Amino acid sequence: MEEKVKESGDWAARVNRNTLRLGYCTGAWLVTTALATFGPQFIWHDNTLLTASAIFINLAIGLATILANKHHLQSLDEMQQKIQLEAMALSLGVGFVCGLSYSLLDQSNLMAADAEISHLILLMGLTYLAGTVIGNRRYR
Repeated sequence: MEEKVKESGDWAARVNRNTLRLGYCTGAWLVTTALATFGPQFIWHDNTLLTASAIFINLAIGLATILANKHHLQSLDEMQQKIQLEAMALSLGVGFVCGLSYSLLDQSNLMAADAEISHLILLMGLTYLAGTVIGNRRYR
């Protein structure tokens, strides 16, 4: 019995550690994205080398974030993995369908504004959040 408690404690500690790692990587990626976006305009005034470096660093930290997310998902139990998979599938589907329609509206000049990737990212993020909340309510 004590061995089962120890195993579940190890599992919980591993999930917490992977969740923290994912949070740190995501935060670092967010900071480097802001730096690569606003640095050329406000900090180093269009220095090409610094801009390319910031983008490369952002890409490297983005890849580390993907790996941290993979490790996090692998540490979850089967039900949590199922909830995450369904939320990610919903977000991907909504992103593809709405993103393509959004782009087509822009290309055909049926909307006044230009299609911006930030709008699509926001839509996908909100869809993922809703999918996670709905999945947790459905399966718990």
